[in-house]
Amino acid sequence: MRRAAVAAAATAMAVSLAACGSAKESGDKADDAPKKNAGDAITVGLLLPENQTARYEKLDRPLIEQKVKELTNGKGKIAYANAQQDAPTQKQQVDTMITKKVDVLIIDSVDSKAIANSVQKAKDAGIPVVAYDRLAEGPISAYTSFDNEAVGKAQGTALLEALGSKAKSGDIVMMNGSSTDPNAALFKKGAHSVLDGKVKIGKEYDTADWLAANANSNMQGAISALGKDKIIGVYSANDGLAGGIITALKAANFAKLPPVTGQDAELAGVQRIVSGEQFMSVYKSYPQEAAVAGEMAVALAQGKSLDSIATSKADSATTKQIPSVIVPVVSLTKANINDTVIKDKIYTVGEICTARYKAACDAAGVK
Repeated sequence: MRRAAVAAAATAMAVSLAACGSAKESGDKADDAPKKNAGDAITVGLLLPENQTARYEKLDRPLIEQKVKELTNGKGKIAYANAQQDAPTQKQQVDTMITKKVDVLIIDSVDSKAIANSVQKAKDAGIPVVAYDRLAEGPISAYTSFDNEAVGKAQGTALLEALGSKAKSGDIVMMNGSSTDPNAALFKKGAHSVLDGKVKIGKEYDTADWLAANANSNMQGAISALGKDKIIGVYSANDGLAGGIITALKAANFAKLPPVTGQDAELAGVQRIVSGEQFMSVYKSYPQEAAVAGEMAVALAQGKSLDSIATSKADSATTKQIPSVIVPVVSLTKANINDTVIKDKIYTVGEICTARYKAACDAAGVK
């Protein structure tokens, strides 16, 4: 992964904090002044939310581990746990990390509100918390994510481009993410800001737990309610949901699949884009986001300031002025696969262009 990514981020981060939650005047100000210096022999507690989405185990975890090792001369350790999309489990995992006396926590929360008390427990134990990817509530010390409204805008814009002059000729279905994920609300907000008034939204769903199976079930319901001849496009909040949606569309024997959006540039999603089953995804530089999280965590554990890392401030519903880095996003289509996921070494051409997709890759110029 490109080591220059974080440096590039510093100059590219002059973006609005669309990813921030709404602030309350009574909210606490983030306390980003570390209380201890553990040197290089630190332990970073890393809590990720689920393993249904391929990125967490394939990219986020190893990239964060790599950055922590790099910044601590190989002496830093990672204590890892995955909540498998269960908020109570993640609360227990925080308790375990506190008992282990980790020096800092990186938390990608299952439920941003439910985790607030656990974040407070960590702070009370002298353990700073970096909110990763999702802005958890509670006294967070630092935050890094993507411009999540921009994700929704990119998805909505791409869908309009795919529909062209047929944008008002039928219904679109909106398959949003989980209502417990604050990012899902921002994706939805961004998409609506582009789509409202330009398309007819026939059905809209918040997909429980981000599960493809739930998206598949919802899509089957939309097809039954609207009729397959009326559905001209599908807004899908991520690639996992897109997979479930496309399975439902195929089962309904659509003569031609309507354009379907996505997010995360999962391998299966990229392959569907190459083959024409999925119109687009949103590529987010996980190497960049993970590197920032690692830098923030190590700095906090070592008692260093975040001034040289954080490029902005974010407000959650409970905490103001959280030192933050918001990473830009890129709309991913057939046209720029070479310049994104291949260039950044997320996937090799061989991984994308298996025998099943070889001809489609050749036609799309993926090499």
